[in-house]
Amino acid sequence: MFNVYYYVLETLSDWELGYVTAELHSGRYFKKQSPHVSVKTVGSTKDPITTMGGLTVAPDITVDEIIAEPSAVLLLPGADTWDDQKHTPIIEKAVELLECGAIVAAICGATTALAEAGVLDGRIHTSNSLEYLNMVSSNYNGQQYYKDVKAIADGELITGSSAGGLLFAGIVLEKLDVFAEDTLEAWYNYFNTGDATYFYTLLKTLDN
Repeated sequence: MFNVYYYVLETLSDWELGYVTAELHSGRYFKKQSPHVSVKTVGSTKDPITTMGGLTVAPDITVDEIIAEPSAVLLLPGADTWDDQKHTPIIEKAVELLECGAIVAAICGATTALAEAGVLDGRIHTSNSLEYLNMVSSNYNGQQYYKDVKAIADGELITGSSAGGLLFAGIVLEKLDVFAEDTLEAWYNYFNTGDATYFYTLLKTLDN
């Protein structure tokens, strides 16, 4: 079983984790005998937040309720409010999760918080751009590990740009091994190209 923790904060970028949370929560394309996945929203408090798209989200739990274990997955979305000190505990929890072998997946603005905490200094990673990290994160010293791609993984750390939501999701799904290999390939190709042929291929893989 995987416990997926989705951190929510003011101005959360709705689209960035849309692909991965929809698939993990619905399980609609999961392979047979796939591990169970539980998705919970996490906040610095239980107070509701408002996303960039104007949606109100009430966190299921708070940061202190996250269980640090290898089967945990922490999803950190982009937002314009990552410089608020109240988010320090979730970044500390991210470090703890990485140390115990859990997956931490950060996209867009969340990468700046990891950079500021030194998490990216020795790991291959990406973000919106190298210039963006240099500009926003004064403590960032991981320039030599930066890759100019939409999303990438280094061990259990996954990072992505604001335009990399689909690839980012594909990497998370692959890491969790909840899709069959041919299902994941067809799923990615369909959403990446819009070619209906891939959608029918996707459905056929579910019969195997």
